[in-house]
Amino acid sequence: MNLSLNTVIKNLKIISKKVLLALMVFHVFSFVAFAQSDFNFDLDALNREDLRQVDLSELEINLAPEPELINKPVEPLPVKEWTIMVYMSVKSNLERFGLRDVNEMEKVGSGDKYNVIVELGRMEGYSSLDGDWTGARRYYIEKDRNPFIIKSPMLMTIPKVNMGDWRHLADFVKWTKAKYPAKRYMLIIGSHGSGWRKDNSVVANKGISYDDETDNNIDTPQLGKVIDEAGKIDVYAFDSCLMQMVEVAYEIGDSVDYIVGSEGIAPSSGYSFDGILNALRLNPEISSLELSKEVVDSYMPKINLRKTLSVIDAKYLQRLPELTNNFVKAIMKTENREKIIKARKKTRKYKISDNKDFYDFIEKVLKRVPDETVKIRGKALMSFLKDVLIEHKGESFVSLKKGNGITIYLPSDKYDRSYNELKWVGDTIWDDFIKWQLD
Repeated sequence: MNLSLNTVIKNLKIISKKVLLALMVFHVFSFVAFAQSDFNFDLDALNREDLRQVDLSELEINLAPEPELINKPVEPLPVKEWTIMVYMSVKSNLERFGLRDVNEMEKVGSGDKYNVIVELGRMEGYSSLDGDWTGARRYYIEKDRNPFIIKSPMLMTIPKVNMGDWRHLADFVKWTKAKYPAKRYMLIIGSHGSGWRKDNSVVANKGISYDDETDNNIDTPQLGKVIDEAGKIDVYAFDSCLMQMVEVAYEIGDSVDYIVGSEGIAPSSGYSFDGILNALRLNPEISSLELSKEVVDSYMPKINLRKTLSVIDAKYLQRLPELTNNFVKAIMKTENREKIIKARKKTRKYKISDNKDFYDFIEKVLKRVPDETVKIRGKALMSFLKDVLIEHKGESFVSLKKGNGITIYLPSDKYDRSYNELKWVGDTIWDDFIKWQLD
C-alpha cells in the first residue's frame, strides 16, 4: 500500500495533540519508510540518518508549552514604611474591650505608606457585640466612623483557634510579613499578662495571651520562640499587665529593637490605638524609637491610678547580666542578708508581689548596706537602668506607685523552679541571689 505525505499529515491532524506528541516518533518512522519504498514500512530498517532527513515543521506540530505553563513575571508586593500587627487575644473577659480597640483603630485606618493588620479572637460567653461571632478573624484596618461595628475588610476567618499557642502567633506574624511587607514592623499583643510567670494553676499567673476556651497561654520562653520562628520585630509592644520585666525583655531582646510594656496593671481599655495610628498618618517614616514613644505618650492621658508604661532599648540588654552579676556578687559577700530582706520588703511591688521594681530595690539596698563595693556596683547598675536601658517612660500624674521602667523576679518565700527555663538564668547568677535572700 502506497501513502502520500498529504495523507499522513491529514491522518495526523485527526489525532489529539497529547496522543500525537506521544506517538510522534512512531509516525516519523512511518513517513520515512513509505517515502523510500512501495511496500509496507519496516521499522527495523530505519536508522538515525533517516530521522535526520525528516522536516518536523511539515507536520505542523506545535511544540510550545501550554499557556498556563509559561512563567510570567510576578509583580512585586508594595513595600510600605510600616506594618502594624495587632494580635488581639481577647478570648476572655477582655473581649468587649478588644472589639472597642479595633473600632478605635478604624478612626484612622491604614494609609498609603503603612498597613494595620489585626487578628481578633473571640469565644462564647463574654460579649454579644458585633454579631456575636466566634473563632478568629484577620482584618485589614480601614477608616470607618461606626464606633460599634467593625467595617474593615476581612482577610481570613479561623473557626477554631488556640490563641494561647505560640505557633499560631508566629504563623500570624509570618503570614502578615509575607502579605504586607514593610521596612519596619511593630507587633502588639493585646491580652491579659503577668510577666514571666507560666504557672497555669492560678489565673493571674498565666503569662500572656490568655485563651479561656482552650485554657492555654504563651509563656516567656515561647515568646522567644515566636521571634526565632517569625524573624525580627522592630517594636514589640505588650498591651497587657505586668510584662515589662527583665526576664521577658532578655528573652526576646536579641531580635527586637524596642520593647514597650508596663511594670504594673494596665487598664482594660488598653492602648490609645487612634493616637498611635494618627502619629503614623502624620509621619509614616517615623523611627522605631519615636513610634515607641508615641505608644507611651498617647496612652498616658487615659486616667488610671496605677498606670505605667516604658520603652526599653533592647540593644543594651546584653550589658545587663554583667552589671547585675557584679552587684549581687558584692552583696552576697557581705554579712547583710537581713538588711537585704528589709530592702526587698520596702521595694515597690505590683499586682504579683514577686515582681519588684528593679531600680527601687537597688536604691533600697544602698541605703541599708554600707559596703563600698556594693555601693559602687549598685550605682553603676542604677545609672545603666535609668540612663541607658530605659529609653522612655510615662506615668499617670495621679499614680500611687511610681515606677522606674522595669521589674524583676524577687520572691520572698518560695523559688519557682520553672524560672530555670529562662535565658536570664542561664546568663546570670540572679537565681542564686534569690535563693540566698529567701526568708
